Amino acid sequence: MRARSIRGMGTLATAAALATVASACSAPGEGASGDTATSAVVGIAYEPETLSPLLGFGKDGNSKIFDGLLTHDADLELKPALAAALPEVSDDGRTYTYALREGVKFSDGEPFTAKDVVFTYETILDEKTNNASKGELDAIESVEAKGDDTVVFRLKYPYAPFAERTVLPIAPEHLAGGQDVNTGSFGTRPVGTGPYKLTKWSKGEQLVLEANSGYWGGTPQIERFTMAIIKDDDVRATRLRSGDLDGAILPPNLAKAFRGSGQKTYAAKSFDYRTVTMPTGNKVTGNTAVRRALDIAVDRQAMVDGILEGAGKVAYGPVPTDSEWFTEGTERTYDPKKARKVLDAAGWKPGEDGIRVQDGVRASFPLWYVSGDKLRQDHALAYASDAKKIGVEVKVQAGTWEVIEPRMPKDAVLAGGGSPADPDFDQYPLLRSDLAGDGFNNMGWYDNATVDRALKAGRESGDRAERKAAYDTVQRELVKNPGYTFLTHIDHLYVVDDRFGDLSTQVEPHDHGLAAGPWWNVEDWRP
Repeated sequence: MRARSIRGMGTLATAAALATVASACSAPGEGASGDTATSAVVGIAYEPETLSPLLGFGKDGNSKIFDGLLTHDADLELKPALAAALPEVSDDGRTYTYALREGVKFSDGEPFTAKDVVFTYETILDEKTNNASKGELDAIESVEAKGDDTVVFRLKYPYAPFAERTVLPIAPEHLAGGQDVNTGSFGTRPVGTGPYKLTKWSKGEQLVLEANSGYWGGTPQIERFTMAIIKDDDVRATRLRSGDLDGAILPPNLAKAFRGSGQKTYAAKSFDYRTVTMPTGNKVTGNTAVRRALDIAVDRQAMVDGILEGAGKVAYGPVPTDSEWFTEGTERTYDPKKARKVLDAAGWKPGEDGIRVQDGVRASFPLWYVSGDKLRQDHALAYASDAKKIGVEVKVQAGTWEVIEPRMPKDAVLAGGGSPADPDFDQYPLLRSDLAGDGFNNMGWYDNATVDRALKAGRESGDRAERKAAYDTVQRELVKNPGYTFLTHIDHLYVVDDRFGDLSTQVEPHDHGLAAGPWWNVEDWRP
């Protein structure tokens, strides 16, 4: 969960949102109503805060505007991108050498070289750079250019998933290097080596990309690709139904309405979870007995069946139950009777209104979700309903992230996260105590010394068995003291006009829609 990755951006009320997005409807030739052979318009829910890789954009790869040294294929296997081949790795696992692809140019015509790679990584790691995800590159000791076509990374320790971190997009030193990294124009007018160039970014409305005719992988046949930013699920469905969009991401209850209507529905498996933060700054959510009681009072399967309509699975932590990293025996059985006993034993006694009280503290707390996000809203309401059955009052409230973020130290949040690449990518920023309050890292201010040690061991060991033991420890500790109530892992549902033929999806992280979904490889579409 990177610093801003869990932000399912908020929205206005539906009527106001309809009025707003009406102004963003595509003009002829700019979307679904224009040249249907060479353009595509899709509706997404999230808008990036910046388009600069130096500040975190596209850090997990597939950004369309940029390339990394490596990228992923359909099965999430690493393959070369700006690198000519997969890296050579030293026997001790601490040196990675990349030979670079020849003849690659940025979309402004300037050549790509090893210096751009060094510039990108060193800038991100600079303490002055406001990239809250820089801790993900903690293993790097140095990065060095050997001529124009070779880059050598030296690591402090044998970080097992390091190659996965080199899908990070590369920025051009000749442009970004002459600006203030945090405030310069590169974040809104980026130039990369990717298959598309940004031609327009109307904040809150759309991102318009045009094919990069000089792309080293060949010019994409979809010449114009527009991502309409529509934060409200209902509005997104309305625009798809009207023909204003060629595709969109939708929650299950809205996606099912498009079956057999000239569009195809795609379900992408994901590591994307929904969870409730249990901030330690709140006397109720910070109480271990309350945490444990809520953890077993939640009917997760009912959420999968009712809210997700089967498009997902129950979640007991950030690791999905079908992952090789999941720890058997950490499943939590739905047991409200046992939950009541946990609270009784801890001195949380029912008050006159049925809500429990301990030492004058009422078992009540707010739970925020992002306005317009139906899945988060439904999860929050179901959670509150289950909590009430054991005498805990959860007051569900909606707001934008601007409203929610200042309240996170004490108020619970219906949050999300998830990355399929490696357990370190999820668990370290989610649970490390020294990251509490660092943007959207460790939103629950979770503080567990045993977990801290295990996370460090899992990150720094090059031995797979040692890493598995470390993450087993983390998952067992979350049973004893759950700093979050994990609810579900959700499948991502997309509806796309069938004129684009049969498309594919990858196993997806929490971040989705922008460069994931059936358009993860739009540069390869052959309409």
